[in-house]
Amino acid sequence: MRYKVLVTGKNESAITAFFEHITDSFVVLSTSTRYEDIVGHIDYFVPHVFVYCLYNESRDNIVQMLSINSRLIRSGIPCVILGTKDDCDEFERIAVGVASLVLHRPLSATVIQERILKFMEERRAKGKVNEDDLPVGEPDSSAVFEGDATVQNADDIEPIIPKKHVLVVDDNVMMLKVIKEHLHEKYDVATAVSGKVALKFLERRSTDLILLDYIMPQENGTTILEKLRAKEETKDIPVIFLTGVTERKKIKEALCLKPQGYLLKPVDHDKLLEEIAKFIG
Repeated sequence: MRYKVLVTGKNESAITAFFEHITDSFVVLSTSTRYEDIVGHIDYFVPHVFVYCLYNESRDNIVQMLSINSRLIRSGIPCVILGTKDDCDEFERIAVGVASLVLHRPLSATVIQERILKFMEERRAKGKVNEDDLPVGEPDSSAVFEGDATVQNADDIEPIIPKKHVLVVDDNVMMLKVIKEHLHEKYDVATAVSGKVALKFLERRSTDLILLDYIMPQENGTTILEKLRAKEETKDIPVIFLTGVTERKKIKEALCLKPQGYLLKPVDHDKLLEEIAKFIG
């Protein structure tokens, strides 16, 4: 089984490494360090392990982990911290008892994968990982968790309607964060830093719509779109190109591939939501 990993923190290179190199044993999703974003992804992604990639984190971000940790504990999700010894020591000094595993950089992506995998396999051997691909600590069917309270009668609350899923593909990590910030309240958002990572993601999970960067190194947006259209499983997924290119010839080339949409960067928040809503509501 692949363990689901939710990754956050200010160390962008470490987060990128998870997507590019640590995919054989894990399904990876990233989130911002905002409390609401982290909690939302915990609830919807239901990870097996939460990884915090530290880099000069603010005291406020570390302190909020004390609150987030209660949510992790309730769902049986361990917290792993990855960073320099100084960063890890500062985290443990402020957020006492939160980290279940501490990894001191520098470490290669292979070593990080091996250590987290070993840690998770040890938890699995102790019966702390659900074999049905769900973390231990799922609420009993008669109870629904709402904040810190437990509602014993599910009929007393409104049913949770799953969000539509959007996959954002862009080689610019900051652009991924901006777009996720625009979309996270209305949609379940996954990000990929390359077309290769996006295609691997789609081998394991489905999505309702793809926002695809038109210009990327190695394989650009047109190549990825052609691969998506060539596969039965992905040929009907709506694709909207994102690009900073304004040259008329380039725009015509992109439109010849018949994407469902085409948006110029920097992406306008309202325009983005309006365009996505045309296809998935």
